[in-house]
Amino acid sequence: METHAENPPNGRAPGDGAGAKKLGKRMEKVGHTAEQVWDRTKDSFSDIGDALDVKGRVDRHPFGTIAAAIGIGYVLGGGLFTPLTGRIARLGVRIGLRLAVLPMLKQEMEDLVGTIEEEQEAKSRQAAGKRTRTRGEEP
Repeated sequence: METHAENPPNGRAPGDGAGAKKLGKRMEKVGHTAEQVWDRTKDSFSDIGDALDVKGRVDRHPFGTIAAAIGIGYVLGGGLFTPLTGRIARLGVRIGLRLAVLPMLKQEMEDLVGTIEEEQEAKSRQAAGKRTRTRGEEP
């Protein structure tokens, strides 16, 4: 089998070692840069964790933390624009309206009934006053 100088084995031309060294240095530089970025990211997350006191919150409110994690996961998982979320939102609006509007309606009804009773009492007093005057004039 003949090998030609134009087609060296492994696709390398003679004297191609310098290109491989440059590539190796570039890869080392990229790896070093990635390591620096990773270290900075870890430091940032630990700073955020310290500022938010995540461990302390979990210790003080474990169930609330789990509920928050479920909610955040649901939203980040794409559950925000699903039919289930629409149903939950409608139910929440209904309950909220009932809790907010019913006491207001009750108060308005009480005020209306009070006003009607006052008007009826005033009319009955006027009618009683007219009867007394007409009786007093007859003798």
